[in-house]
Amino acid sequence: MNRSEENLGGSYSVDGENIEIDLAEFGWDRPQTAPAEAAHDDDGRIRLQKALAHAGVASRRACESLISSGRVTVNGEIQRELGSRIDPETDDVRVDGVVVQLDVSKRYFVLNKPRGVVSTMNDENGRPDLREFADEVEDRLYNVGRLDTDTSGLLILTNDGELAHRLAHPSFGVQKTYIAKVRGRVTAAVIQQLKDGVELADGPIHADRAKLLPGGSGDAHSLVEITLHSGRNRIVRRMLAEVGHPVVELVRRQFGPLHLGTLRVGELRELSSGERGALLSAVEDEGSGDGSGSGGAQQAGRRGEITAGRPGDGKGARGMRGMAARGNPHGRGGRKQGGR
Repeated sequence: MNRSEENLGGSYSVDGENIEIDLAEFGWDRPQTAPAEAAHDDDGRIRLQKALAHAGVASRRACESLISSGRVTVNGEIQRELGSRIDPETDDVRVDGVVVQLDVSKRYFVLNKPRGVVSTMNDENGRPDLREFADEVEDRLYNVGRLDTDTSGLLILTNDGELAHRLAHPSFGVQKTYIAKVRGRVTAAVIQQLKDGVELADGPIHADRAKLLPGGSGDAHSLVEITLHSGRNRIVRRMLAEVGHPVVELVRRQFGPLHLGTLRVGELRELSSGERGALLSAVEDEGSGDGSGSGGAQQAGRRGEITAGRPGDGKGARGMRGMAARGNPHGRGGRKQGGR
């Protein structure tokens, strides 16, 4: 059936015979054409719910529910109006207080760096480096800070240079947690000494938190968990050596709100939208202290921790941060290496 070009109201030609149809009888007396929704206005603005869905927060309908229930803010103001438009380049959008990364070209990965790998994308001496894990990602990635060659654990890789700078800079006070296997029997007095502070050649330093792990103390070795926000070179090893317990093995288990979890040694995975938001929020939360990083560092355990849940599950900001372990929200491929 071909619709006649002369009469859009109801004239059709079937096998050469004209047939008139009164469309009003069917409740349709004019053409019904759904306007195509433009991705952006001329000024680059986009519908809020569409921006949230595109950023991987939730489905479009779920994002509309988040907006209607007052859980979304734009530039600090609660936004309840569906269809309102934002500028993804400049507007600050949050769900339950957690920053939403609207620029989906920015990518973030966590790597469980093996021992023996140098924390650089191109080692001049030909040693194993991070290219082994980042080569199959299309974007050019940079490592956030460094881990010693002999230290394994959580390392962030990203193409977001600004965030990488903030995460690595000591003034933002982003906390890192390590588990160290050390020589000798560590006592409660040694743990207290780490928290009170020790004097090193480049100045005093103290742990934000330190504890002896259950069952981790023996005559030959002990297991110590230590959290601090300093970015000084080999700081954990030097602190523990100063208190008489040199490090045998060292693993970084946490960086800001990100946990190593069950990620295998040598494995790389992309962060979920909740993890991205938690990471962006952690930099702001922890960078709002007194400039030394101590003010924000005290907040990390409460505000930055990723927990179970997802947006819309009634668990508030912690639920938003809890979109963890999903990874790869945009269907992009990263490299996964077997254990090494």
